[in-house]
Amino acid sequence: MIRSLVLAPACLAALLAASLQSPAAEPADKIRRGEYLATIGLCNDCHTPLKTTPDGPVPDMSRMLSGHPAAAGATPPIRLPEPWMAAIGPSLTAFSGPWGVSYAANLTPDPETGVLRGFTEAQFVATLRNGRHQGQGREILPPMPWPWIGKMTDEDLGALFAYLRQIPPVRNRVPDPLPPVN
Repeated sequence: MIRSLVLAPACLAALLAASLQSPAAEPADKIRRGEYLATIGLCNDCHTPLKTTPDGPVPDMSRMLSGHPAAAGATPPIRLPEPWMAAIGPSLTAFSGPWGVSYAANLTPDPETGVLRGFTEAQFVATLRNGRHQGQGREILPPMPWPWIGKMTDEDLGALFAYLRQIPPVRNRVPDPLPPVN
């Protein structure tokens, strides 16, 4: 009887540890898949601001996927001479064209400034399927390639969402888009 009382907590602890490890293995795979998709999908190219180094501009990974820097502010749209159609800001996170000015969103899980705060996986999938902010708001503006990203499978979009939900949060309030010049 005493032996059972001693072993029971040990068995419960082992079962608890096993149950905690099993679900963690699948999410880790899902997160790695999401990281892979974010990397080959070039998410950092627009959503990670550049910083200047002696070797030239490079992605500032301390602000990975945090979007257009708030400190850079909102720059009015520009009218380009023919045949040019679009211009890109120096941080590679602001884009001016016939749609106005769009700024790369903060994709980090920052609870105050991250665009995905409060998103469910279903809302994330809907956003990338229909090109609407939060799945139902304003249009997602160029150059965000949502029509192609939205063709990912639900499983891949879920993996991308899982990855974005666990990257380090970066507080950065991205300006709202600006309308085009007339």
